[in-house]
Amino acid sequence: MAPRLQLEKAAWRWVETVKPEEIRREHIELAYRIAVPACKRGTCRRNCKGNPNCLVGIGEHVWLGEIDENTFHNIDDPNSERRDKNTFVGLTNLGATCYVNTFLQVWFHNLELRRTLYLCQNSRAEGHNMDSDYEPRTICEHLQYLFALLQNSNRRYIDPSGLVKALGLDTGQQQDAQEFSKLFLSLLEDTLSKQKNPNLQNVIQQQFCGQFSYVTICNQCGRSSAHPSRFYELELNIQGHKSLTECITEFLKEEKLDGDNRYFCESCQSKQSATRRIKLHSLPRTLNLQLMRFVFDRQTGHKKKLNTFISFPELLDMGPFLEGNGDNCVYELSAVLIHRGISAYSGHYIAHVRDARTSDWYKFNDEEIEKMEGKKLQLGVEEDIAETVKSQTRKPKCSKGYHCSRNAYMLVYKRQVEEGTQTETNVEIPAFLQRLVDRDNKKFEEWCTEMADMRKQSVDKGKAKHEEVKELYELLPAEDGYPYEFMPLDWLKKWLDDSTAIKEIDNTPFLCSHGKLHPDKIGEAKRISHKAAELLFSRYGGGPRLDQSSLCRDCVTQRCRVLRLKNQLNEDYKEVSNLAKLPPKSEQGFWIGKASLRRWRQLALEQLEEDEEETKHTTNKTNGEKNSSTESTDDGKEEKDEGEEEEMKTFNEDILCYHGGLSILESERRLVSVEVWNKLKVYFPKAPEFTQQQEPCQQCLRLDREGKENEALNRMMATEQKSSLLNLFQEKNRPTLQKWPQDTDVLYIVPLFFVDEWRKFIRRPAKTNPVSSVGNSILLCPHGGFMFTYDSMVNGDAQHIALLWPSEWEVISRLFLVDQSISICRIYDKSRDSVEYQTQPELCRECREGFIFQQQRDMREYAQATVYVRKVIDNKKMIREAAPELGVSGSEAEDEREELKMEGEKDPDFNQTEDGAKRQKLNEGSVGLALPSAPTATPAKSGIRRSTRHRKLRGEKALIVSANQTLKELKIQIMHAFSVAPFDQNLSIDGRCLNDDSATLGSLGVIPESIICLKADEPIADYAAMDDVYQVCMPEEGFKGTGLLGH
Repeated sequence: MAPRLQLEKAAWRWVETVKPEEIRREHIELAYRIAVPACKRGTCRRNCKGNPNCLVGIGEHVWLGEIDENTFHNIDDPNSERRDKNTFVGLTNLGATCYVNTFLQVWFHNLELRRTLYLCQNSRAEGHNMDSDYEPRTICEHLQYLFALLQNSNRRYIDPSGLVKALGLDTGQQQDAQEFSKLFLSLLEDTLSKQKNPNLQNVIQQQFCGQFSYVTICNQCGRSSAHPSRFYELELNIQGHKSLTECITEFLKEEKLDGDNRYFCESCQSKQSATRRIKLHSLPRTLNLQLMRFVFDRQTGHKKKLNTFISFPELLDMGPFLEGNGDNCVYELSAVLIHRGISAYSGHYIAHVRDARTSDWYKFNDEEIEKMEGKKLQLGVEEDIAETVKSQTRKPKCSKGYHCSRNAYMLVYKRQVEEGTQTETNVEIPAFLQRLVDRDNKKFEEWCTEMADMRKQSVDKGKAKHEEVKELYELLPAEDGYPYEFMPLDWLKKWLDDSTAIKEIDNTPFLCSHGKLHPDKIGEAKRISHKAAELLFSRYGGGPRLDQSSLCRDCVTQRCRVLRLKNQLNEDYKEVSNLAKLPPKSEQGFWIGKASLRRWRQLALEQLEEDEEETKHTTNKTNGEKNSSTESTDDGKEEKDEGEEEEMKTFNEDILCYHGGLSILESERRLVSVEVWNKLKVYFPKAPEFTQQQEPCQQCLRLDREGKENEALNRMMATEQKSSLLNLFQEKNRPTLQKWPQDTDVLYIVPLFFVDEWRKFIRRPAKTNPVSSVGNSILLCPHGGFMFTYDSMVNGDAQHIALLWPSEWEVISRLFLVDQSISICRIYDKSRDSVEYQTQPELCRECREGFIFQQQRDMREYAQATVYVRKVIDNKKMIREAAPELGVSGSEAEDEREELKMEGEKDPDFNQTEDGAKRQKLNEGSVGLALPSAPTATPAKSGIRRSTRHRKLRGEKALIVSANQTLKELKIQIMHAFSVAPFDQNLSIDGRCLNDDSATLGSLGVIPESIICLKADEPIADYAAMDDVYQVCMPEEGFKGTGLLGH
């Protein structure tokens, strides 16, 4: 099918030869494209919106072929949530709780621990009413219920949120897994010790507790002292080792105590050199070996992970490490806990656990559980995932019966059972717990049934819809010579899209102002047979119904008139352009605005489009909303008229004055002949009309005369004031407080704002209002006292004032109204041979102290202020290069350059002192008044213009900070801005180092606009440590505030 625009042109091509009054029914049907051939299936990849007869590509392909029942619903098979036979149950990861899940699975597979927990007294569960959900309270109750579900639940995985919530753990924060293991076993031991059954009180000790002692031998007297201790796991250092045996050997090796680390011997009664070692006396049934992969790095101040390969055996003989002869010291590997990832603060935890009943190995990864083939532990996949570009250490070869891992952080060994000894591998669930599990399984089965019913209902509904669509789609095409109706294309698509709810048919958006089908909406509607329309409206309702009588003759006629005028417009434009070049033949010409004459074709097109828009129905548009066609023309118009002050809306309005008369600006209008005006009048019948004899607006003429007279007066006034105060205007021979002039003892003070405004008037008297008064009251406090001291004005407050000679003050007093005279006098005390300075009015000390206090408080209590961090190399600041900094606009770079200006045209917004130094900043003791912006008042010899804003150097970045944030938080911001880790940052302000990370910026004296120097130490080559710094922005809280610490 032809493209949409081609169909649009073909539908209206007849208007070139048919006048509006000659329109017949055949022309109306052409405009509505009634006779355009319908598309056949397979010819269109998508629906032809320009063809109302195209019913292909609207979603029918989904229903016309063979349909899979699964397409009728989006409900997963509930049996996919069902536990498979002879498999274990997984645990849901609640966000970052994979470390909890791994230990729960390991402890669940400890049959003795599980059997003991089932024996714990639980009166609440035993007497629970099965009509309500069971909610455990204590840790034992949670573990009982969780283990029972893991054992006999029908679900593929269960939710451990009850236990996690009871422990008070943050599900979004990953914690130290090894610390969690210690704290949880300690909490469980404490809980079980309170049980009445004595067989339960020491279960944790029996399963996990062993005995060792620290033995110290004095080198002087040979005295041996032993301190026995219990352990629940052995913490083995892996740094520098390759095998588990090496780690255990180092753990037990002898340590020398000498120098500052000498031992106090009770026999010698003095500090003596000694040796110390650990002796193992007894081992538990379950031996937990913590591989210390997560260590504290003193250089970075954070934890890091050691990604070192360690080999470990399936059978571990602890006999050589045990003191005395142990009966059975051989242990079998029963679990390996894995941490994927190179950082200590991110990654994922999984567990490999051996089933005590079948000796099969399983991988527990939250909800997913995988059985290993051949009853062998397989760690290869986990090790491949850990490989990174920055760590390409080859995996060493392992002997038979050994495994090698760079991610294992805990090994669990079970004491080997002697031959002939039978162990109980079945764990029976108590009846009261089994009832709770049965109730949960019943709820799960009910859910499965409900989901299955919902799937069946969706399938039945889909099949019925399938039959309906197949029946109706064959009836949709309208046949020539038979009744037809129009249906919204969008509704038909939703009807064929089973995923959306079907609403009633709504044809109101297609109506024109005459209540019929608008020709422009034919692309959004489809022509269907009357029989199909009857069926659809009877089933889904809606309206209004649009049949063959709904083709709007009025809209077609109006469109025909507009299109013919548009075609005629090009010919009239050429004719008007030629006629406008000729002068009027008589005095019967007309005034036309030059801008209107340039843009009259564009204005005519817009007028025609507005006339066309009036025929459209407004249901789809809110007030002020435009359609796409007008938006494009408006955009072009804005670009074209960008230089004009106001957008032209009406032809010839550009020569209208404010009073509605002819504008007095003859340069903006020109005369055209009567022939030209008559041509234009056809397109703009309501345009303002001014004949050649029309007089300009008399009110505008009078105002123009008065304005010129005022300009002349202002110029005279500016010339007189400039000649009287030439040095003040040119900033020459200005008095300064630093070098008090010798020929006078009195100087006068005015606000610098007054001088700035006065200079603006002198430069442009015709464009600027004259200055009539000097407002010195803004330099005074409410009590009438002066707000500045001599010292403060020398040190920085001079940026608010300007100094005048006595002769200049006489001129200013004569030319301007002065509300208050302010002066400063130099008084020479001959007896003391000293000079004092006194202001008139005198200083108001009370108000000045208040202003100083307020300013200092503002400096300490700011929020969302800007500071600048400047990177330093070799203790030297980075120097700005000539080219503008990347990211700075061209205009900003232009402002940064120094520009020479003609003498007498200096910029009063920035000046220099006589010695050429830049003005000093306000110090901490200076006072900042709420005065208009005026950077300085001291004169300058040179005419260099400088930007008043902060000049950014290369290597410098602006940061938004608050006074109450800590230095640590600022360092984190700097880390993200400069990629320098906090421990590599050396910060200083004016040579003063900032060291206290916990101190606030306000207490450290960091004020708005401060420049902080950053010197970066050499970065360390440990990429994992750098990753850890990016992961941790605040100090670790650990398990503080959780149930593991008794809170």
